Amino acid sequence: MERVLFMKPSFIPHADYQTFVRHHLQTSFGPGIVLIHKDWPLAVKLWMTDLSAITTLLVDEYSDRGPEPRDPASLLRSYLILLMTNPGMGLTEWVNELQRTPIYAILSGFQPGDLPGVGTFYDFFHRLWPAVDKNLRPHLQRKRRGKKKGKKKGEKAPATPGRVERLVKWMMRHANKKTTLPADHLFQFFQSHILSVSARLGLLGDLSALSLAGDGTPIVTAAYPRSKPTCECRARGIVDCNHHRLYSQPDCNSGWDSAREKYFHGYHLYMISAADSKHDLPLYPRLHPASRHDAVSLVMSTVEFRQRFTLGTVDKMLLDAAHDAESIYLLLEHQSIEPFIDLNVRSKKNTTSKGPSSIQISPKGIPICPNGNPICPNGNDYKLHRRKWRCTLTCGCTTAKYGRTFYTKTKDDPRLFTKTPRDSEQWKLIYKRRSSIERSNKREKIDYKLESGGHRSTMMWYMRLYSIMICQHIDAWYVSQKEEWDKLRSLICPSVA
Repeated sequence: MERVLFMKPSFIPHADYQTFVRHHLQTSFGPGIVLIHKDWPLAVKLWMTDLSAITTLLVDEYSDRGPEPRDPASLLRSYLILLMTNPGMGLTEWVNELQRTPIYAILSGFQPGDLPGVGTFYDFFHRLWPAVDKNLRPHLQRKRRGKKKGKKKGEKAPATPGRVERLVKWMMRHANKKTTLPADHLFQFFQSHILSVSARLGLLGDLSALSLAGDGTPIVTAAYPRSKPTCECRARGIVDCNHHRLYSQPDCNSGWDSAREKYFHGYHLYMISAADSKHDLPLYPRLHPASRHDAVSLVMSTVEFRQRFTLGTVDKMLLDAAHDAESIYLLLEHQSIEPFIDLNVRSKKNTTSKGPSSIQISPKGIPICPNGNPICPNGNDYKLHRRKWRCTLTCGCTTAKYGRTFYTKTKDDPRLFTKTPRDSEQWKLIYKRRSSIERSNKREKIDYKLESGGHRSTMMWYMRLYSIMICQHIDAWYVSQKEEWDKLRSLICPSVA
């Protein structure tokens, strides 16, 4: 009777991986044919990046019975090499590339003659996704109706009135109840072994007062929605029925892409990044349906991020005008985060201020005197946390020698009367770092070709997304320590030293 082996993946320390790489690079190809100069950054990035902890994270996901599995760290390392060298290539072609280019196999941690198959990679990804289904929603859904479009051609439809406010109230009530997400394994490894290294190197900014930036970007996954009927109504001549349909991408729908100026099918990726990072490093991704508004995505993403992030304290949040809703200000203040949001002037009408001494307020948050003139700012009262405005005698709206004065408080209207005044130099200096999120999204979508994945499951899109984020951080480590890492050439590959 054949004996059944009881096997878990063996933990391979990073030092052993380095010994393996050095041995093969110096012996497998013979002297002087080790690496060409352009391969050096790739070799040193992997040499210095310790991914061995992924084995410890996944050890319980492997069965006790069966043959010894492939090293999880080597599989992850190989996928990172794919993204760094050929981001538009699929996994099937990558396995062939490993056979054609032995240097990629060695840097992955594989023996050139003993390479994994395509199924081994997918099996590894599935162990990082503890959910049974590869998608968040079921494939079987009712027929989707068309989404409400903007009033003008090319205009993105606004969020449903009151939806953001209702969602914020619900989130504030349940902020302490952490909901388990299928991507938690990925974020746990990313935070413990990638973000922590960037934080230690000072690449995220001041950990005691972090500044974050958030923004959404479209991810195109298909040209149009794909679904199959589960009934025979059309064969019977019934064109419009309410029976369920089988969708190949149940978590995706249609939305408006303002950059490409057309509608698309796929996800709405909401990314949170470190605004003070010189390298525009990402912190937390969240995939939403394409039709979801930025304001709704932010509410869900920021609460989930605060529940999971443990490396520092968030002090500021930098957002564009699409997030300019009073309920978002209240949510961020509830989380002890100061919001820096560009004002979206939706109306040209003045509003009446709250409090006993009511006065007209312009859409830009400037008090208007009874004569209809804007009142000038006259400093801040930091002791009482309010801002002072003064209308001089030349206006003629009062007979007082000092002129008419008025005070605005952030608690009266956090949207118009921000803690840091919008017209101050400090506000402008802080807010200009908001564009870091756009540069981070550009790195993912353009440099690493995020949309070239061609995947059908949310699981694989998260795998690709988190792996690209790891590559972004590794690139930042290399740039920030290039001189130190270049000293390793004589140790790893003498031919390019």
